Amino acid sequence: MTSESAWTGRVDGATPQHLRWHQAVAPYQPGNDPGACVFVGFACEEGVRRNKGRLGAVAGPDALRGALAPMAPATPLHAFDAGTIAVTGDQLEDGQRRLGATVSALLDDGAFPVVLGGGHEVAYGTYLGLAGSARRVPGSVIGILNLDAHFDLRPDPVPSSGTPFRQILETDDDVRYAVIGVSQPSNTRILFDTADRFGVRYLLDDDCEPTRVAAFVDDFLAGIDLLYLTIDLDVLPAAVAPGVSAPAAYGVALSTIQAVCDRVAACGRLVVADVAELNPRLDIDHRTARTAARLIHRIVTRHVR
Repeated sequence: MTSESAWTGRVDGATPQHLRWHQAVAPYQPGNDPGACVFVGFACEEGVRRNKGRLGAVAGPDALRGALAPMAPATPLHAFDAGTIAVTGDQLEDGQRRLGATVSALLDDGAFPVVLGGGHEVAYGTYLGLAGSARRVPGSVIGILNLDAHFDLRPDPVPSSGTPFRQILETDDDVRYAVIGVSQPSNTRILFDTADRFGVRYLLDDDCEPTRVAAFVDDFLAGIDLLYLTIDLDVLPAAVAPGVSAPAAYGVALSTIQAVCDRVAACGRLVVADVAELNPRLDIDHRTARTAARLIHRIVTRHVR
């Protein structure tokens, strides 16, 4: 499924000095430009439905493309779009496998995949792609850094948007998982106990003072080989990101989240990223989509040279 129509916007000129994202993105073909960013959509809200959340995230991928399209990169770049994996009905697990195969192929082609969700069930598919790629050599440790108000470690027997990181940790001993922005009132005691059992590192939203966050990120990066960054937009305050299934009563300041994105984009270990839980149906003046697009803009322009 292609999404060329989302990459539209104002054209001020055709020179590199006039460049906007919609002019920089072309359809992906294998071997296009090793090292370039390749966007992949994951149009899915089945995990949110199973988790009893508010529906609308299925429209997230094109809303993110549309919000990023008119933004202007500071320097010329090339990026590509590999289309959207659409999950219909209750076929979540099949969709996650298809996403995994796509991400693996992109990584093996030397690309930097950025997956546009969709509910946070996207995370399991992104992980499958990294775990199954040639980039993961035997003995390497995957670090998953989640910017999120929730652990997403629910013990539910049926996979959903609330289970992906428990699914990963139960099957892969070479994954390290850390969360920035956990909201204590939004996570039950059993979830904190589960996090402790799996050795999950986390910072509560109350504790996300900038220097403490920076030290937390640096400490986490020191123990991993490959980094997967996943951003659940409900980590941000509801005033900044109203268009999510579960808006945050407190949240982590946008400046702090942006600083984390800058730090990991420049660390040399980041190999894949995704953005989850944008719900255009619940957004106000495209506020959440534009905020998410700015974060994507920062990550890509600092990571891809």
